[in-house]
Amino acid sequence: MTNRSKNVFIAVCVLPAVIVFGIFSLYPFLRAITMAFYSWSGISAESEFIGLDNFRTLAQDPIVWKSLRNNIFLLLVVPVVTMALSLLFAVLLTRKRFRERPFYRTVFFFPNVLALVVISILWSFIYHPTFGILNSFMEAIGLQSLTHAWLGESGTVLWALVFPMVWQAVGYYMIIYIAAMEGVPAHLYESAVLEGATEMQQFLHITFPLIWSVVRITIVFFLIGVFNNSFTYVQVMTNSGPDNESSVLMTYLYKQAMQNGNFGYGAAIGVFTLIVTITLAWLSEKLTDKESVEY
Repeated sequence: MTNRSKNVFIAVCVLPAVIVFGIFSLYPFLRAITMAFYSWSGISAESEFIGLDNFRTLAQDPIVWKSLRNNIFLLLVVPVVTMALSLLFAVLLTRKRFRERPFYRTVFFFPNVLALVVISILWSFIYHPTFGILNSFMEAIGLQSLTHAWLGESGTVLWALVFPMVWQAVGYYMIIYIAAMEGVPAHLYESAVLEGATEMQQFLHITFPLIWSVVRITIVFFLIGVFNNSFTYVQVMTNSGPDNESSVLMTYLYKQAMQNGNFGYGAAIGVFTLIVTITLAWLSEKLTDKESVEY
């Protein structure tokens, strides 16, 4: 087969995937960006070009900035807690000799196979102020003063969203970290033990540096997961309440476009979200640059 024939064969094989990508991914993406400069209800066949008006409205919209703050809060808290617990469980299930290790791995990973909507509904029942398990437990142990309408109070709603997000993700990242830790040569730990290193010192000076490349990749996964999954949790569990205290950018975009029929403004929020996401990805790349990390 000549080089030309090979190139034609490759082009024929790749072309269907390129066409599908262009129709279902690239075109909607570009269409959403252009829509941000128009006023369109989503139903009318006509749309009005309004330039940067949607972005001017966005800059003065307090709910947009409240949603952004909530996104940043979740992006700071959920990854830190999830990573800490995932690393802890991964260390325990690799360094400690539990006979039930396969069982524990399955139990921790199980929430990851559940649909996010199912998890959201489950935790909504747990947080229910009247018959929820959490408040009932507090009352049973004599801590009635700590009971709350967890999803209905501005001071607790975001923290109430953190727990199901962490619960769902811990097992997934634990499995990734276990796979990385099992690749660390055992003789390094043996030498460290002979030198009198504690388990914490072994983790800080052997385990973590050698799995850093994997941890660094999971940080990107955290950013994507929190941004995408927070929409489902907020939409199902709180519907952005109370008084938009749990609103995030994606739920506000959905509300403006799908509920208020303001697709142009929703597209502008989407463009703003895209810029925020790219900025955060760039910052995470800089902050986690291996050359800038000192062990």
